[in-house]
Amino acid sequence: MEQSLQYSNVLYVDDEIHNLNSFKACFRRDFSVFTAQSVAKALQILKEQKIHLIITDQRMPETTGIEFLESIINDYPDIIRMLLTGYADINAVVDAINKGRVFKYIQKPWEEALLRQTIMEGLELYTFNLSKKQIAEKLEENNRQMEFLLRQSLLS
Repeated sequence: MEQSLQYSNVLYVDDEIHNLNSFKACFRRDFSVFTAQSVAKALQILKEQKIHLIITDQRMPETTGIEFLESIINDYPDIIRMLLTGYADINAVVDAINKGRVFKYIQKPWEEALLRQTIMEGLELYTFNLSKKQIAEKLEENNRQMEFLLRQSLLS
């Protein structure tokens, strides 16, 4: 496993405690795993930790996974989002992609090796997006400096 991905923070949100425990048991050696049994707890974790990837169940008592993911886009735009559900609902898939900007839609019960690979792909995308963002910021800064130098040379 790539060293940088091993220290990535993954948040799993599910109202079923046995799913949370199972996830943590499977992936705690691969990633820093945070779990939340409610959206409120998930929001608390998001405020306290730098989360790189979120996996959320679609059907939860207080809200759907899609609604939760959609609600955090503005505050946490860089987090990679994945939706996990035991229900094959095409409308949920479409909403996940369009509203929640979901990277992957995964069917329950999940298969450990496949889910691990999907998480790795999501974390690689996170790293790629972060690099792209840093390059864009550096280019903007370089452009500002070049414009400044150009104005200075025109004034002299």
